[in-house]
Amino acid sequence: MTDAAPLKPERKRTASAATPKDPSGLPSRTSAARAKSTRARGAGRSAGETPTGEPQISAAEEAARREALELAHRAVDLAADKKASDIVLLELNGLTTLTDYFVIASGGSERQLQGIADGIVEGLRDEGHRPIGREGGSSAHWLLIDYGSVIIHVMAQPEREYYGLEKLWSEAPLILRVL
Repeated sequence: MTDAAPLKPERKRTASAATPKDPSGLPSRTSAARAKSTRARGAGRSAGETPTGEPQISAAEEAARREALELAHRAVDLAADKKASDIVLLELNGLTTLTDYFVIASGGSERQLQGIADGIVEGLRDEGHRPIGREGGSSAHWLLIDYGSVIIHVMAQPEREYYGLEKLWSEAPLILRVL
């Protein structure tokens, strides 16, 4: 007979109270955050709003939004300079935490799509903005350029019609459309 230590029952591991996880593995809101939101809705407004119903925004957040909008407008101008067609600027702020703005533009050929994307990246790089990422190769029909607060989609017309980003984000306010 051996003198082995008795086995302790293994404790179940639980997610931390600050970031509970749902079955998908993604963080979910805490019960305290849900209660706070419910109390605010019960008072006739959502969390983070003033009694007049307007969202509270700090000066830094306002400056970041303004800078993101300027970046998005500059991307639209650069796409137009490269003869992109049907350029759309959508504001996603408040609809998702993914980004603040989508710029969607179309091109007629793979070569033009590359030219539009390269023109945007080079133009914004000259102004001190570098993309976080870029997706889509030389034979891609959909190129994506990620600047964090602005995501730019350069798409061939058939892919644009098929995926329908404007319809998918139909709740997003249309800021600008260049035909």
